[in-house]
Amino acid sequence: MSGHSKWSTIKRKKALVDAKRSKVWTKVIKEIQVAARLGGGDPAGNPRLRLALDKAKAANMPKDSVKRAIEKGTGGGGGDSWEDVVYEGYGPAGVAVVVECMTDNRNRTVGEVRHAFEKFGGNMGASGSVAWQFKKRGIINVLKSAADEDRIMELALEAGADDVRDDDEVWTVDCDPQKYLQVKEALEAQGIAIENAEVDNIPDTRIALEGEKAETMYKMIGYLEDLDDVQNVYANFEVSDEDAARLDG
Repeated sequence: MSGHSKWSTIKRKKALVDAKRSKVWTKVIKEIQVAARLGGGDPAGNPRLRLALDKAKAANMPKDSVKRAIEKGTGGGGGDSWEDVVYEGYGPAGVAVVVECMTDNRNRTVGEVRHAFEKFGGNMGASGSVAWQFKKRGIINVLKSAADEDRIMELALEAGADDVRDDDEVWTVDCDPQKYLQVKEALEAQGIAIENAEVDNIPDTRIALEGEKAETMYKMIGYLEDLDDVQNVYANFEVSDEDAARLDG
């Protein structure tokens, strides 16, 4: 969401995930249970579950917790009444915000999300009001020390990726979300160590924020991410790396 470099953003995000591990685990467990309930407990035939397991691995979740979540989902005792809902709106300075939730009570969730928007000077919009400004993309980061550009380019494009970019310390592989797993697995099959991988919601354009507006936006995102029903928050703003380091601290 911030910084000139996507890779810098990811590194900061990973540090924040470590700091909020128990909260992250709770959200991932919910996703695993719902994915297993909807598509079965075998990740080979359930792409949503494979994505959830990737998140569990990235968050260093214990294997026993993952196993229990799958068993609870497939046993019918997990996520029976949860549903995916998406809320949209604008934050400070007209920043577009998309909030992905998983809830068993829409009234509670919409009230909490609306309060978050209003608390920080934003406002919720109708469905579709800002989502058009974002595009789902599979993003895979490989440290440059793991492979040279020609090797990454060859493997990634052959597996279905659209682009490979030079992004500071990493090669960034960009692909359609539908091809994300096959590209990731093709790299791993060749012994390429992946530093970070996710399906992200990338904005077409970004609004540069600084000073008080940047600080307010950071507080709003943090507040939303702390809500139990919120799974992911996306916003089309950026700040300087210096401001990002200060605000993340």
